[in-house]
Amino acid sequence: MKSKNEILIVNEVSENIKIAINILKSSSYNFSYALSSKQAIEILKSKRFDLIILDVVMPDIDGFALCKIIKNSPSIRETPVIFFTDKIDIESVEHGFEVGAVDYIKKPFHPVELQSRVKSHIELYKHKKELNKKSDYLAGEIKVVKDKYSSDLLFAQKEIMSILTELIQSDAENNASHNHRVALMARKLASLEGNLTQQEIDILYICAPLYDIGKILIDKKILNKHDKLSDEEIEIMKGHTTLADGILRKSQIESIQAVRVIAHQHHENYDGTGYPQALSGDEIHIFARIVSICDVLESLTHASPFRKAWSFEEASKYIIESSGTKFDPRLVDIFSTHLEMFKEITEEEST
Repeated sequence: MKSKNEILIVNEVSENIKIAINILKSSSYNFSYALSSKQAIEILKSKRFDLIILDVVMPDIDGFALCKIIKNSPSIRETPVIFFTDKIDIESVEHGFEVGAVDYIKKPFHPVELQSRVKSHIELYKHKKELNKKSDYLAGEIKVVKDKYSSDLLFAQKEIMSILTELIQSDAENNASHNHRVALMARKLASLEGNLTQQEIDILYICAPLYDIGKILIDKKILNKHDKLSDEEIEIMKGHTTLADGILRKSQIESIQAVRVIAHQHHENYDGTGYPQALSGDEIHIFARIVSICDVLESLTHASPFRKAWSFEEASKYIIESSGTKFDPRLVDIFSTHLEMFKEITEEEST
């Protein structure tokens, strides 16, 4: 069974309410009425209407003020309001529309006019509600598609990062455990840092293992040399930072740009004595400042062809003593306050 439309009539004269109801009663409407604005406000707290018909002149709050109250109430502001009154001067009509009314009907009522206007505004209101429902549905569908796209994109980016990481590990005397530990430490330090969003922390985690990606373009004889490098070879090796920047700069993918900035800046020093750009302080991206500490801790606590592994205590002491020169002092303070967490990571999957 089709439900009837609800109409609220507000008028201090009960006879006017009866006349309006008698004119409209043959249509599919249910009626509520109020003899004052205050009474109408109480009714509106518990019931919703498809149309409100207001008189302008009221004993407590006038119709204009009541209309403003309705239009400032989020739950009922869309309900159409029609004024009926004998005040039909231009100023009153303009003010009625300014406060949110959709129509103005002069008393005494003409039955056909009242029926026609009430029917038209209720139909418009119903169509508007239906459009809003469809709009909300479409917005929901768009969000679902967008979320799926974002999820698929993030998955694809993770796959790309994984493939590139394997490429680096197969192209140098490095191992998966090393890169994994750097990523774990970077994620831990980023979480403790307190200013990065969860999305930024996740991006850093998947991108951190690629901090040395530029080395895939370095001559393998230099890259895998077990003897001490010459001064010329050291300069060539340093070039891995700018090589990474060059090959990744054109990408529009957020995670690739994160890899680029990490690879380009992780050898910058906080005091400006690093390379390749001699950046200092906050000029160095937070991702690179984080990875710089993690890379050094990981490298020092694991043996290489050039040196024996340091103990965690020795390595952490070096990092703490390098606060403000090589490393961001705020990050070093965070690191020094959570040494046990980082020690556990350095000992994970040791080879």
